[in-house]
Amino acid sequence: MRLWKVTVKSRLLAGLGLALCCFSLIIFTQVNTPAATVSSLPNSLPNPQVHPLPPTLANWQDSTNSGDYFDQVKPPNFGHLLWSKFPIQVYVERPVDANKSEEWVAAVLDVVREWGVYLPLEVVDSSEVADIRILRRAPPLRQGVLRSRSGEATYELYARRDGDKTVLSHRFSVYLNPNQVGKYIPATARHELGHALGIWGHSLMETDVLYFSQVRTPPPISARDVNTLKRVYEQQTRLGWEFSPQIPGDWKSSLHKQSPRNARLREDWD
Repeated sequence: MRLWKVTVKSRLLAGLGLALCCFSLIIFTQVNTPAATVSSLPNSLPNPQVHPLPPTLANWQDSTNSGDYFDQVKPPNFGHLLWSKFPIQVYVERPVDANKSEEWVAAVLDVVREWGVYLPLEVVDSSEVADIRILRRAPPLRQGVLRSRSGEATYELYARRDGDKTVLSHRFSVYLNPNQVGKYIPATARHELGHALGIWGHSLMETDVLYFSQVRTPPPISARDVNTLKRVYEQQTRLGWEFSPQIPGDWKSSLHKQSPRNARLREDWD
């Protein structure tokens, strides 16, 4: 069974009410729409629980006491978008006919290594088995968005078989616009990968990678970024826990943009 090509079942979409959500980088626009209510989720989903911290985060100590921006993180109602199976498998697309593709791949791999200091990440050669796909493609067009976006991170939910268990799981696709050049390639990748690793929100300080807008001098991963990531991984989530799906097998769940349950935040990106 192909991991990334799954069939949308209308009956499941009505039952789940779980959104294919995204963070997208566009220019001069910021929109928030409310997420699904807990009552809209099916009873078959697992109860939210806390996973053990991965050692890389458990051992993290901020000697500068820089604080965090956890209050800005807005998870979906099924829980924080954190990972519990490690290493997280990351696929980086390697275009063979694109200009400067080698430079792009090298920059993105460097970003994966940067975040890999704080969470176990493994680069894989196949998108079929990846938890996170990083793609050198323009973000998909969205109704009402006229300006080009620099990047976007989207997730989908699926039922993963783990031995004789069925586990509620998610996977991410990160789109990086091939028109990005120079320092803005790793800056966009660093930001979007931060979303895919679980920081589903934005900092209000421009010295953080997850600042909501692009800055002239893109910052490295800050202590506040890592502090926020650690707090995310200390929270309850339904992801990664066993459940009995009403419809067996994998699914891809999405809601149209017009639905009030489709939570999306767009970032200013100069």
